[in-house]
Amino acid sequence: MAEIYDVIIIGGGPAGLTAALYSGRARMKTLLLEKATAGGQAATTDRIENYPGFPAGIGGFELTEKMKQQAVEFGADIQEIKSVEGLDVDGEQKVVTIEDGFFRSRSVIIATGAESRKLEVPGVEEFHGKGVSYCATCDGAFYRDRVVAVVGGGNSAVEEALFLTRFASKVYIIHRRDELRADKILRERAIDNNKIEIIWDSHLKKIVGNGKVEQMVVENKNSHDRNEYAVDGVFFYIGTVPNTEFCEGLIKLDGREYILTDESLQTSVPGIFACGDCRANLLKQVAVAVGEGALAAVQAEKYVEETA
Repeated sequence: MAEIYDVIIIGGGPAGLTAALYSGRARMKTLLLEKATAGGQAATTDRIENYPGFPAGIGGFELTEKMKQQAVEFGADIQEIKSVEGLDVDGEQKVVTIEDGFFRSRSVIIATGAESRKLEVPGVEEFHGKGVSYCATCDGAFYRDRVVAVVGGGNSAVEEALFLTRFASKVYIIHRRDELRADKILRERAIDNNKIEIIWDSHLKKIVGNGKVEQMVVENKNSHDRNEYAVDGVFFYIGTVPNTEFCEGLIKLDGREYILTDESLQTSVPGIFACGDCRANLLKQVAVAVGEGALAAVQAEKYVEETA
């Protein structure tokens, strides 16, 4: 592990794979570290229909596998690890510590993404990908003329509920309070939409079905009454959690633990860049992650050249 890389990319989702492609093409000595199969959350999406160039859509695994093959073709070294334990700076070098050692590099690109905050109720894990989803933009079209539910009450939840009304015959919004937290204009649109029914002061307690989502059980937090609803899908929007624990204390994060960068995607530490869903950006989509991955790689290359 004494070898010194030009760039180490932490994370193998669309942002990281794109960064690896660009760095490899620039003839930078590139190492990409991924704790699971390269592709990130995108690889687990059944079908992506809003990525340019695929009018009929493309499977998430297929798309990210093509990205991986392209990065490897141009010389990127992709290694699977258990975890990244830490990130530090040693003079001009960056040190990435993993479970059984460390790597050194002249620059680092953090592309570790974010995970949807999970609701720990029966059925959520069992039906993930079989009616349980965290992306209405990705999966909404599969629920044409069906009944779905959205869990949450913030801007993302209400925006996605409104989006789902383009396809679904009915959309339930399950919210734990008696008023939505979303912006007023979104609240008004949701309340005025005849396809949306809001289940107030309630918690999702269970998702049931036979091989796929068929029903949900909801409990009113005041009366404790439970009601069953027939649904074909349940979408969760109760927040996301960025995978940034390993860089806390070194890099400036925002109040939600997302990485702050300048317009060149450089973090508060020179030579360390961030891109994709772990960064404090406005839209978490594959197309955005790919663009940021390309920019981060170009800026990392520039940094390495200027500090050589």
